Amino acid sequence: MSTRPLRILALTCSTRPGALGPLVGRWLVDAVSSRAAELDVEVVPVALGDLGLPFLDEEESPSSGVYRNEHTRRWSATVAAADGFVAVTPEYNHAMPATLKNALDYLGSEWAWKPIGFVSYGYTAAGTRAVAHAKQVVTTLRLVPTGATVAIGIGDAVVDGRLRPDAGRDAAATNLLDELVRLAHALRPMRERGQADSVPGPLPGSYARRLTPYDAPEVTVLQRCCWTEEAVANDTLAIAPLHESPEEVREWLASWHTTGVWRDGRLLGMVRTRTDGTDCHVGRLAVVPDLRGRGLGRWLLQAAEAAAGPQCRRILLFTGTRSLRNIDLYRSAGYRTVEPDSPDCTVCLARELAGATD
Repeated sequence: MSTRPLRILALTCSTRPGALGPLVGRWLVDAVSSRAAELDVEVVPVALGDLGLPFLDEEESPSSGVYRNEHTRRWSATVAAADGFVAVTPEYNHAMPATLKNALDYLGSEWAWKPIGFVSYGYTAAGTRAVAHAKQVVTTLRLVPTGATVAIGIGDAVVDGRLRPDAGRDAAATNLLDELVRLAHALRPMRERGQADSVPGPLPGSYARRLTPYDAPEVTVLQRCCWTEEAVANDTLAIAPLHESPEEVREWLASWHTTGVWRDGRLLGMVRTRTDGTDCHVGRLAVVPDLRGRGLGRWLLQAAEAAAGPQCRRILLFTGTRSLRNIDLYRSAGYRTVEPDSPDCTVCLARELAGATD
């Protein structure tokens, strides 16, 4: 599972002048700030009234993802970058405010597979009927509502325009954040699989995407797992992947084009490429031991070859001189040894690309 910090939007939904929404929203952010820091979560306050969203005015359906207006594109980018939401909402006539319904209706896929919690406020029912109404809508958008909520009865909680201090209410907000974070982590594979830069992977239920520096912890674990066998086979511990720290992995992930295959939040394999003149260098081809022999390594090699730029004339890769399984895979894919065994117990193999000339 990725360890990238989570981004949670705290949506203040009421736009009525003098409404309690901003007050409740500020309380929420303050109440969970300590716990958010512990969980490595960024809680970002967003007031719907500041977005400048008129009543839905896009010609195309939100499911198309085609947005004509700049206000829609800004809202789309804001929601797409978030991992979850808390709606701070009043109750108007037994329902959520039109501003929240309108903001939800503007978008489609940006909401999918993200959790949403609710902090409601009101008089008779403390806003709980607004939450019941909103849950009917958000589930249609594939948002996942939390079971934990916070309901604030205005009559008891507000005095002279201020919220009374309430340790129980603060604890309820923390519980809401805890559940939201657990759901956000659990749903992350679902969100990533639906991203535009993800493609179906070679195994049922898997998907592939480019790895980023945020993926350094998972890549570090994969390297330790896979290159231990290389060390045994080649009788040496002088293998870089076994010793790199997450910080060092993060550094090279920023400069290499690295493709990773995931399933259910687990990194199954990876390969990296980088162009140097007319050569494309391929390296760090790794597959978790329990899934070897199922075509994943060959699929990753082909993905690396496809990433070679148009100027590339050959692909170069290195492996251990005694890594017979690796060498057999590369030779079956058309690679040939081009350099003798080096002092560091590695062998270089190359494959000329179609159409390449000397």
